[in-house]
Amino acid sequence: MSSANTEVPVAEASDALVLGRRIRERRMQMGMTLEHLAKLVDRAPSQLSSIENGKREPNLPLLRALAVALNSTLDELLSDEAPSARAALEIAVERAQRGPVFQALGLQPIRVSKTASDEVLQAILGLHQEVERVHRERAATPEEARRANTELRSEMRSLNNYYPALERAAHELLERVGYTEGPVSQRTVSDIAEQLGFSLHYVTGMPHSTRSVIDRRNGRVYLSSTQPSRDARAPILRALAGIVCGHEEPKNYGEFLRQRVESNYLAGAVLLPEQSAVRTLQDAKAARDISMEDLRDAYAVSYEMAAHRFTNLATTHLNLEVHFTKVHESGTLIKAYENDGVRFPSDALGNLEGAMICRNWTARTIFAQPDRFNPWYQYTDMASGGTYWCTSRVEKAKEGLYSVSAGVRFEDVKWFRGRDTPHRTASHCPDDTCCRRASPELTEKWQELAWPEAATPTSLLAALPTGAFPGVDNHEVFAFLEAHERASNSKP
Repeated sequence: MSSANTEVPVAEASDALVLGRRIRERRMQMGMTLEHLAKLVDRAPSQLSSIENGKREPNLPLLRALAVALNSTLDELLSDEAPSARAALEIAVERAQRGPVFQALGLQPIRVSKTASDEVLQAILGLHQEVERVHRERAATPEEARRANTELRSEMRSLNNYYPALERAAHELLERVGYTEGPVSQRTVSDIAEQLGFSLHYVTGMPHSTRSVIDRRNGRVYLSSTQPSRDARAPILRALAGIVCGHEEPKNYGEFLRQRVESNYLAGAVLLPEQSAVRTLQDAKAARDISMEDLRDAYAVSYEMAAHRFTNLATTHLNLEVHFTKVHESGTLIKAYENDGVRFPSDALGNLEGAMICRNWTARTIFAQPDRFNPWYQYTDMASGGTYWCTSRVEKAKEGLYSVSAGVRFEDVKWFRGRDTPHRTASHCPDDTCCRRASPELTEKWQELAWPEAATPTSLLAALPTGAFPGVDNHEVFAFLEAHERASNSKP
């Protein structure tokens, strides 16, 4: 053991706490004061007090002297068991106060003395356990995040991805600023912000972990000055969605995901207004010429937003069941929605994100096409049953290339442009022979000789970012807002 004057590291504090409580308990059973025991072992009372409180650890000679003075043995003093139920409660509270969760709160630890009632200590311990539970929830593991995603997707499917309350909210926002028809302009979005009591500020030096920052104190929305104005509409609307939807600080990862879905939905519902977009789609259906490109161009939005908005309206207003995917060029599934029965790859719990899409699906065959200007249409015969048709495009992001696809069952393709495509594949997934297993010839040639190193995504092994808004650096955001408020207040 260490010397008598050595501080006990936090990692060793558990044993030191039990030892200290056993020494105190034995001393009190013998009716001995701290000062009397200190004289018997030739130590200062303050030193023994630190030992009894688990803040110091006695060396072996002192421990032997304490055992003799207390008419005990080394084995008895070094037992791992707390000497009583009360001592066990005190130890639990001390451990909690020395742990990282309590220290992160910045609170002054209380002195756990014999005058503190059991009820007080139990209340402190209970509060600590609840704070610790909330921290665990917010530091969601990838498994917890996927579970929340699965639950949310199930709800979206049950509602046909159509949320009437958000549609009404979007309609009311547009009505308040006098919108009538056509693409929603940047000016219209600015007017919506003004109606909600916010001004728009395009600045440099945005916190790197944010797309936008709202200052509710001063009624400002900050966005990057490098963002082209034609692309600023969706970020502004996503930022304002929290105000419109009454979002509060999310209590768990599931609530955080729901708020993001609502923000994206509201932005889409404003930029592709329901009544106007439905008329556009109904006219296209009547002409048997539904096209994601036409929807994109009619409202000057991205292809992804047009395809996703189509899924909001297709079932409720066009009586069409559909599916949607966003897939990275590596084949990894990023986003997915379906109510037409298509079988996405998933694990046993129904988690989709991170799964590998079959190489023969439209969402992956498009990456092999040299023509990136025109849409790619394809039929895919599924082993799980039925034939599906998809229209897909490739879009570029900082993480690489993505395909965005929308599709329907074979019997519904008659309403879409591109139904006459000659491109057709067959998918036998999840059978490994479809696209995951090499041919017998290549397997025999390379199985014993190939040794690749996997490029493991860092997120595969790491917990998701912590905090109320995962991935956002609050220190950076608060410093940003403080700097801009000071700059604004210093202007004449």
